[in-house]
Amino acid sequence: MDFSFEIINDYLPYFWKGTLLTIGLSIAGILLGTILGLFIGLGKMMRNKWVAFPFVCYITFFRGTPLLVQILLVHFGVVPLFLGTTNGIVAGVIALTLNASAYIAEIFRAGIQSLDRGQMEAARSLGMTHVQAMRYIIIPQAFKRMIPPLGNEFVILIKDSSLLSVVATPELMHWSRMMMGQHAKVWEPYLTAAFIYLVLTLTLTILLNHLEKRLKTE
Repeated sequence: MDFSFEIINDYLPYFWKGTLLTIGLSIAGILLGTILGLFIGLGKMMRNKWVAFPFVCYITFFRGTPLLVQILLVHFGVVPLFLGTTNGIVAGVIALTLNASAYIAEIFRAGIQSLDRGQMEAARSLGMTHVQAMRYIIIPQAFKRMIPPLGNEFVILIKDSSLLSVVATPELMHWSRMMMGQHAKVWEPYLTAAFIYLVLTLTLTILLNHLEKRLKTE
């Protein structure tokens, strides 16, 4: 195996750009997915089954179909429909957000339902409305319990963002494929990408474990 560090060194600026975009896309996906996932999770918990039904369908679709298929649908269907042309970065943010929100909705639902029902009853007995009780009492308590699964979803999203390379989004994996195509090498581009993904996920895992420990001591 003729492994060349010179090729990797030549492509380092592109790997750096790709890594920054990977981080940006993942952060955008997890933040927007958290906001959307909260509303979808609350929608699924509605007592009226007809009101909850669209949210159930949303979660079922995005959890039950491959992310790659969702990316292709968004890139070649949704984005051109609204923008008139394709855009890999816009499609990436939308696809990651839609996919993450379905999983985060279930995280919110499980976190909220894990709390004692007496919490809501106590809040309502103090004169709070249902919305006020959810905002000030239930969700803040549930959110602490949701930190680990939300962190896991973030890690998964970083790795899944590599699928955006199929629509030429210039993230990390895209530049690995470009390097492989230009130099007809396999080990250098993909091992470099694997190493960078490993550093990103391990760093995030350490930070999340530290945050979780701090929350437990508060």
